[in-house]
Amino acid sequence: MISIIIPSLNEEKYLPLLLASIKDQKFFDYEIILADAGSKDKTLEIAKRYNCIITSGGLPAKGRNEGAKIAKGDVLFFLDSDVILSEGFLDKSLAEFEERNLDIASFCIKTYPTNRFLDHLLEYYYNRPMRFLEKVLPHAAMGILVKRDLYDELKGFDETIKIAEDMDFARRANKIANFGIIKSVILYSSDRRLKTDGWFRTGIKFFLCELYMIFIGPVRSDIFKYKFGHYKNKEGTKK
Repeated sequence: MISIIIPSLNEEKYLPLLLASIKDQKFFDYEIILADAGSKDKTLEIAKRYNCIITSGGLPAKGRNEGAKIAKGDVLFFLDSDVILSEGFLDKSLAEFEERNLDIASFCIKTYPTNRFLDHLLEYYYNRPMRFLEKVLPHAAMGILVKRDLYDELKGFDETIKIAEDMDFARRANKIANFGIIKSVILYSSDRRLKTDGWFRTGIKFFLCELYMIFIGPVRSDIFKYKFGHYKNKEGTKK
């Protein structure tokens, strides 16, 4: 069994899309754990409708760790709340995970709704470098598949890190285990951050964050002003 762990905060718009995509999979040996940081909208109502196990969360690192505490699976699958799994995603990714004898893995991404310009940027400035550097400088975001034993050995995600705690987790894992980028599937991610914060500003922020991590170390100050749950729809409701 795998445990799918999703940190959330006011995700009534995106969470049902993710949960529906999980339900539509042909792989059924899973549990879904929602680690919620105090949603004020219909997030918890939606989670209950999909039979999610609900626990308290916080910022993404804390949410993932809180979810892992009650997880029963021998493989943990950490997902952002605004992603969608394509048809056959779980079967294909788990088969490749096993065939390549991976201990931890992440995924290339595309946007939804489809945006050719943004997908072109992601392909050349994220996906290709990520595949090329997978054994040298691991990147992991939005979706992380990891064996429970390795997660426990690493003592989970570092909750003192303000941004890119998922990258830190993957790089610590790569020192003692086999990391890889799954090539048989694509993870679809909402374009909301790129729209809300701007694609250029977002790209520069994460490029500088990358340099900071390489030359200084994990980002434990609020220098990059990371926000969780600050997205808004057209009506102005926080997401």
